[in-house]
Amino acid sequence: MRFLIYSYLAFALLFGCASCSNKQYQVLFEQKKSISGDLSLQRDTVGLNYYRIQPQDILQIRNLQGEKFIVNAVATSTTSGGNAAQGESFQVEENGTVALPVIGHVKVAGLTRIEAKKIIEDLYRKELLKDPIIEVKITNLKITMLGEVKGPGNYPLTKDRTTLVEMIGAAGGLTDKADDANVKIIRGTEANPKVTVIDLSDIRSVNDPRAILQSGDIVYFAQNKRAIRNDNLQNFTTVFQPALLLFNTALIILTLVRR
Repeated sequence: MRFLIYSYLAFALLFGCASCSNKQYQVLFEQKKSISGDLSLQRDTVGLNYYRIQPQDILQIRNLQGEKFIVNAVATSTTSGGNAAQGESFQVEENGTVALPVIGHVKVAGLTRIEAKKIIEDLYRKELLKDPIIEVKITNLKITMLGEVKGPGNYPLTKDRTTLVEMIGAAGGLTDKADDANVKIIRGTEANPKVTVIDLSDIRSVNDPRAILQSGDIVYFAQNKRAIRNDNLQNFTTVFQPALLLFNTALIILTLVRR
């Protein structure tokens, strides 16, 4: 009987220790091995400067040489909105064009922001302005962050180059349950999604061009092994706790009867 009691106590102690959720202190950006290859060339070919404008995108356009012109001229346009400080906003139509004051419909779908800027500048120079300096921004671009991050949700891309580390900072950082070595970036079309795994525990992730975010990216932060193990133990406790309680009660009764 003593053997059974001691065995039960040992089992209960072991189970209690295993189910304790200790905070995991993550070590990020370790120098695991030397950086090889010229990543600067790869970084020069990623970012929003290479994003191709699509129908339904929202373009914010202003003339830096005279914002007043764009604001006044756009008064007759039904697709505009905004103010003089930020410029006017225009939605790209399904046919790939955007309706602009004076110059009319301009084909922009399939162009980068820089290419669209040059075409709009040339058209305004030809039709009305002497030396226009047109600024074009795409304001509806965003990424989605899910999983073990403190602030999950949708985040706008406001810069030409936004890194994964910057966006994690904007979201408040990772939770204690996050697996920093298994961050998945899902990008591509619905028919052909591609998954890129980023290891934030490696210092090379800071310079990894794959970690420069693109519009439409879904970033998923998986749970680490300890969190998964604790969740499984918690589920086990929920299922078997009544049985353990009954076993404990039976042992106590049996011990009292034997005295």
